[in-house]
Amino acid sequence: MHKAPVVLVGALAGAALTFLVIQPGPLGIETGVAAPAPYTAETYRELQLFGNVLELVRANYVDKPDDKKLIESAINGMLSSLDPHSNYLDAEEFRNMQAETSGEFGGLGIEITMDDGLIKVVAPIDGTPAAKAGIQANDIITDLDGTPIKGLTIQQAVEKMRGPPHTTIRLTITRNGQAQPIDVELTREIILVPAVQSHNEGGDVGYIRITQFNEHATEGLKQAISDLSRQMPPNVLKGFVIDLRNNPGGLLDQAISVSNAFLSRGEIVSIRGRDADQTQRFSAKPNPGDLIRGKPLILLINGGSASASEIVAGALQDQKRATILGTRSFGKGSVQTIVPLGTSDGALRLTTARYFTPSGRSIQATGITPDIEVLQDAPSQTSAETTSEATLRGHLKAEGPEQKGSQSFVPTDPKEDKALQEALALLRGSDTNPAFPPTPNTALRN
Repeated sequence: MHKAPVVLVGALAGAALTFLVIQPGPLGIETGVAAPAPYTAETYRELQLFGNVLELVRANYVDKPDDKKLIESAINGMLSSLDPHSNYLDAEEFRNMQAETSGEFGGLGIEITMDDGLIKVVAPIDGTPAAKAGIQANDIITDLDGTPIKGLTIQQAVEKMRGPPHTTIRLTITRNGQAQPIDVELTREIILVPAVQSHNEGGDVGYIRITQFNEHATEGLKQAISDLSRQMPPNVLKGFVIDLRNNPGGLLDQAISVSNAFLSRGEIVSIRGRDADQTQRFSAKPNPGDLIRGKPLILLINGGSASASEIVAGALQDQKRATILGTRSFGKGSVQTIVPLGTSDGALRLTTARYFTPSGRSIQATGITPDIEVLQDAPSQTSAETTSEATLRGHLKAEGPEQKGSQSFVPTDPKEDKALQEALALLRGSDTNPAFPPTPNTALRN
């Protein structure tokens, strides 16, 4: 029985990684079974070398090794040497990843990434134990329950942080500006991640935050737009703010359908594999089309906005449907295909393509540059910079100059949130900027 692979557009390995099931098709990017080039004699010699080393380890290592672990470690070493987003998932890791796509999972609620062998926090998820305990973007997790985690893979670190609900775990973190490590005790919970949160701002602006692109994102967005439109009549409603800050990505189909909620036509994103015949293009459809019917739209991004968030930002920016405001995004512009290897054998996660905005821009290791840059006043103990794709060891190189780091701090008090306040001022007309509203790009809309 053929197993359909899945395609990842989430940037970060960790608690909220999500994916898209792609049905089998004729292209390598879809099926994950593109025919490899024939092995050379040199490749066969290297494979023989691997077999010899494996036998030497099995026969001579001081303790009898586990053959399964040896093989899995060798596979993971091969994949992780390619780029930060390719790796092997054992059966349990694969099951956990499949569960996370529903938007409900157990753990602490931290988006993490690997940075030069260190586990770094990209952002805590709203309303989770991590957020309530004050975990911040850019914190380095050094120990779990007093045991150093340096040297673990990111998947191994995630597994150690997971556990039954109501059990506790102590994290030791180092934070920029803090001389001493900080110990934080967290109680694990079932993490229910609301994909969309919304409210009206001052009775005349609709505010919608998309926390991640799980399978409920588009449904939640449509409901939020409907609710806000009922609360504010068209003659009062000035426009909408869509907040994608610290949104690490998620499902490709959700990024496309969220973009389509504001576009009636035109390309949204293309993904291009190694060969020219692997290119796929995704375009907006008239149904549902622009759900806010031409109302002004401002999209907020920052250094924690990654992958699927960048697809939406790039599409709405290129199509001149929205003004992008904030700081440069993370810069994760690659696509990962997940191929299940069998019920007990886990799955292969492999980078198979890059994605491009409608104008043909690759954001890999560069990110989306906002139309209007707005920096926040970050507390002294909070670093203004976050990990970006360009800082990850072994990342795919950019097509042009790489951009490293961008501010990801978001104040908890909306009154201190400069990006939000500037967006509201632009929508209400109390401030002006040449980038708002954007001039429609008819060349790309055709």
